Amino acid sequence: MREERVFFGTGGMRLEGLYAPGTGERAALICHPHSLMGGTMETPVVETVAQALFRAGFSTLRFNFRGVGGSDGAFDEGRGEGEDLLSAAAFLEDRGTKAVLPAGYSFGAWVAAGALTKRPFLPALLVAPPVAMFPFELATLRGRVGLIVCGDNDPYCPAKAARAMAAEVSCRVEVLAGEDHFFGRGLERLGGSVAVYAKRLPGPVPNGDRFS
Repeated sequence: MREERVFFGTGGMRLEGLYAPGTGERAALICHPHSLMGGTMETPVVETVAQALFRAGFSTLRFNFRGVGGSDGAFDEGRGEGEDLLSAAAFLEDRGTKAVLPAGYSFGAWVAAGALTKRPFLPALLVAPPVAMFPFELATLRGRVGLIVCGDNDPYCPAKAARAMAAEVSCRVEVLAGEDHFFGRGLERLGGSVAVYAKRLPGPVPNGDRFS
């Protein structure tokens, strides 16, 4: 998987990302954990999700929210970060993408969930959505989320709450045994769950190993 460092804009700011072009017309944008708690596009879970989606045939863009790494601006408590996500989607469309899959981890899952009503997306992938920390507008998410993945020992995304959320928004949920919020021992299993989900999404799936 070969990624190129790219920059794109939103509201006069420049955001930094890593883009891997695939062979089809679908792309995924991967959102990182909380900016003030060390979250970046280099986080192992974010990298794992990007690799799994690329292998499943998607172009991928993992990027730094405003105020992180080489991205301009400052943390905006999720409001501006939602604008960053939409700017990332526009970047992908400029590269020929016809369908965008939002994939968020932790805080990034919350940001992704908040953006799903702003424009058409493929059903989102939410990894360890922090339902115990942030409010999710579940009534607006029905039909817009495809898969929730979490560990069974995650204090920020308790398995019971994740299952209740999945039932409310009518999506699949996978709970990985023995894993906490960081998937320290389960990155391979997480990647497998992500790849299976991505390959089941509608539309042709090209050979994602071309750039591996």
